[in-house]
Amino acid sequence: MARTTPVKKALRSLTWLLIIVAGLAGLNGYAAIFAGGSWLPKLALDLEGGTQIILTPQVANGAANPTTEQLDQAVAIIRQRIDASGVSESEINTQGSSNVVVSLPGTPDQATINRIESSAKLEFRAVLVSDAAATSAVGTPTPTPTPGASEAPLQSTPTASPTNGSDLSYVTPALQKQFDDFTCNKVEAAKTNVAPADKPLITCDVAQAGRQQSKYILGPVEVAGETISDATNGLNSNSQGISTGQWAVNIIFNGKGTDEFAKVTTRLNALTGVRNQFAIVLDGRVISAPTTNAVISNGKPQITGSFTQESSKTLADQLKFGALPIGFKVQSNDSISATLGTSQLRSGLLAGLIGLVLVVLYSLLQYRTLGLVTVASLVVAATITFLIVDLLSWRQGYRLSLAGVAGLIVAIGITADSFIVYFERIRDELRDGRALESAVEAGWKRAIRTIIASDTVNFLAAAILFILAVGNVKGFALTLGLTTLVDLVVVALFTHPILQLISRRKYFSEGHRFSGLDPRALGAVYRGRATFREPTAVSAIKQASVSKEAQKRQTIAERKAAELEATKPGTKKPAATAKKPGSSTSSTKTDGKDS
Repeated sequence: MARTTPVKKALRSLTWLLIIVAGLAGLNGYAAIFAGGSWLPKLALDLEGGTQIILTPQVANGAANPTTEQLDQAVAIIRQRIDASGVSESEINTQGSSNVVVSLPGTPDQATINRIESSAKLEFRAVLVSDAAATSAVGTPTPTPTPGASEAPLQSTPTASPTNGSDLSYVTPALQKQFDDFTCNKVEAAKTNVAPADKPLITCDVAQAGRQQSKYILGPVEVAGETISDATNGLNSNSQGISTGQWAVNIIFNGKGTDEFAKVTTRLNALTGVRNQFAIVLDGRVISAPTTNAVISNGKPQITGSFTQESSKTLADQLKFGALPIGFKVQSNDSISATLGTSQLRSGLLAGLIGLVLVVLYSLLQYRTLGLVTVASLVVAATITFLIVDLLSWRQGYRLSLAGVAGLIVAIGITADSFIVYFERIRDELRDGRALESAVEAGWKRAIRTIIASDTVNFLAAAILFILAVGNVKGFALTLGLTTLVDLVVVALFTHPILQLISRRKYFSEGHRFSGLDPRALGAVYRGRATFREPTAVSAIKQASVSKEAQKRQTIAERKAAELEATKPGTKKPAATAKKPGSSTSSTKTDGKDS
């Protein structure tokens, strides 16, 4: 089979690059035309402005105000929720000693606002009474009122102390009367989401289309949501492992929660009727009240219901990131202006343009025509980076902040550095006496190792910064890491293939003085192993200058070898011998290996 030539390799690499660029452009075009995307990346809060939501805590009557620790915990959880929803470059902090201020870029949708407001206060309570199963053997029939009884105060204290969360002693006549008069439109007014954990609760389940809401009397909290260590969403499967097509939320308890949940399910499994049910209460509403068919001792229950993929993921994220220590309500929802604005964006872009112009000028002065390859490579890298940032803005909600713009500006130097390393390796090979085509291939093998090592360090620094940082610093780390990966793609699929192609052009292969690859201008007299070929028709001054330049480029090992050779008895120092005009010039041969 014929060996693949450098030209074929170059054309294949350029074809793959064209496919990548066309694919990214096609996705962005589809997003802009059909999927609500945009031709330009979305801007962050500091450049575009957005929405400011002030949350004030909800506390029960007579309860103390939230502590600083509770507010700090709430800020951390809200930040995790917003990041999980795909909204980036948000700002969350406390205001005074009670409020939490959430600033989001642009106009957030209702689902995002719900994520912020929801306390995700998850509780597990035993069911005592439910109107959904009035004929069940609950053992607490509604007493028949007697004349004048409605005027007498009803007993609100249990006659006997309840022994567990399923004890019907909790259902006093006063509580039963309250349950009978309770309607599901009173849930918000009753503040069920801040109800005491050690007392019974009257509430309703979540409203669902086509089904009447049910109301419950629930026992005290027996398992708290704080004991959940992880929560995920997925399709439910039956006992044969076949998907039912129903979305579910899978919960994993920690050690404490596993023990508590096993204890409760052991008790409920022996009961009948509604008392066999265990209500899962989220923010004061019953989201599910399944029957207990077995003792769950492994700490891995599953919540099923009328979930969609989106709603199950929302609930899983809320439970996974933890319940807020306190409930919140929206105090205000206002639009805010950009903190920096378009003038700062123009200044940042101007700084980037100045840096780009300086890099281009340096490349043209140092590498002449070869510098145009640097310019073309920077254009390709900028195009790919723009398309990826725009795609992230559509799919992941990423927004470009001024810190992100700074990361893109820094990337100009990183990208240009890779080209300089490659060009200098090629020049080193030309000084070794190689032809340009051979110098391009040999220089690439040496340069790519250096480029990968350098970009790996940059990417690791960006990754660590992205993981540990918050806010705008994440935007800087993201663009820095992204452009580092783009640099590898461009230098491998564009810069190297272009040099493979132009090395066959007469202008470059013969070393035109303005090509940037002129062997004579580079002092291509060094042959390796401390030996030099003799230059022809040069003056003694020029010869000494060239030899001095070549000696500077020797490695330490080569210098020591030359000194050792010169000190051997009967050995003369290698010297260039001038020939008569018209005579041929000889050169000392080497073993042909690269230094």
